[in-house]
Amino acid sequence: MNITPYDSEALAIGQQVITVCGFIHHNFDGIEKVFLPRRAETKKFLPGIYELPGGHVEFGEQATDALKREITEELEMSIEVGDVFYEFSYMNQVKKSHSIEVIYFAKFIENMDEIKIHPEDHSEYGWFAENELIHATTASKGLDDQEFIAMRKGFALLHGEQLKF
Repeated sequence: MNITPYDSEALAIGQQVITVCGFIHHNFDGIEKVFLPRRAETKKFLPGIYELPGGHVEFGEQATDALKREITEELEMSIEVGDVFYEFSYMNQVKKSHSIEVIYFAKFIENMDEIKIHPEDHSEYGWFAENELIHATTASKGLDDQEFIAMRKGFALLHGEQLKF
């Protein structure tokens, strides 16, 4: 397996890494759901957890282009990227770096039956309504995790709730 400098397992000691993710949503018969692939168990960083899909922004790359590229590489799908609605940062103990994660609203362009899972990246995926997010938690990532907080905010915005300043 080739590891690039942007791979989730490549060391980036003391560096800042920008990650972009898509809150890919779809309305199924009146119920909004978010697409969450489950990370492969072979991953060193957060193995086996459901996550918003995305990845690292390469040097000189536009964030929205990076998100489109990552979705194409990992799922063989194209997306339409909407607005940013959440960001947070964390220390990545595997890469030994500081990560900034930026989350965009997004939608698949192609038929959702065409989603392809690559076993080195993900083991499965699901579509989750807001009240089903509990089914996407693991012992290492609960509903108090920043990404799950972001998902709840994404659902709130989709339902027309006002932002708090």
